[in-house]
Amino acid sequence: MSNPHGVLVLHKPAGLTSHDCVARVRRLYQTRKVGHAGTLDPQVTGVLPICLGQATRIIEYLHELPKAYEVVMRLGAATTTEDATGEIVVEQPVAPETVTRERVEAVFRRFRGEIRQVPPMYSAVKVNGKRLYEWARRGEVMERPARSVFIYDLELRTISYSPHVELHFYCRCSKGTYIRTLCVDLGAALGYPAHMSRLTRVESGPFTLKQTVSLAELEARQQAGEDLSRLLVSLEDALAFLPRVEVSPARKTALLNGLETALPDTRLAEGSLIRLFAGEQLIGIYRVCHGSKGPYAKPEKVFRF
Repeated sequence: MSNPHGVLVLHKPAGLTSHDCVARVRRLYQTRKVGHAGTLDPQVTGVLPICLGQATRIIEYLHELPKAYEVVMRLGAATTTEDATGEIVVEQPVAPETVTRERVEAVFRRFRGEIRQVPPMYSAVKVNGKRLYEWARRGEVMERPARSVFIYDLELRTISYSPHVELHFYCRCSKGTYIRTLCVDLGAALGYPAHMSRLTRVESGPFTLKQTVSLAELEARQQAGEDLSRLLVSLEDALAFLPRVEVSPARKTALLNGLETALPDTRLAEGSLIRLFAGEQLIGIYRVCHGSKGPYAKPEKVFRF
């Protein structure tokens, strides 16, 4: 298993940071070139794509893709961190008859599409040279500008009323969306303080929970002498969200040396990103440009194995 390349779709457990998971994978695969594509808080579980070898060069593209979550939100209590790890700072009794499916779904409709969010104080956003969580730990509340995010889908699963009133829902959203803050804002729209009590990421770009493998399974397979590289998603498949364009295999050497290539038959818009293949070999990620001689592909990432 020398120099593995690809994406491991890890099922992150509760209690570990994303960095902890990267360190464990680095040891298991015996390689230093490892990075994750989208931080999950320690108490959050679910899909954590971990890129190895040449796949670390596509992390920036994976970061840009939508994410999806299964969420449990508790009404009637606000916390310092907007999730269950914080101290309760506000409590208010919840009248169950005010939290009906019809009313919740009406509120959810208002939050679909583009919304504005103020990042929580316990977050990694930088203000005046420090992370917001650093200011929060000092007891200081900093002014932070609202950001635009996009909620593609917001679906109520169930409502439970005992021992607490909790909403179970599915959310598919753009990068940079704080689900903790979404819970707080949804609660306010329903007239109650609220916080996120549980969160599982079920999709990250093209990767789903069904594809995931746990750290325990990885360790068991390693002890059994299995080749762990077989569990990696190839670069070709990890980038399947980009259009595939093939050119003549005769262009392979020139392309691997970083040269551009004509795309006479493409109908893709200028600026589009593509997976460029010379025959069946993935050469890299290219951007479609339009010049005086017609469309051509300009290299962004060239993969030399």
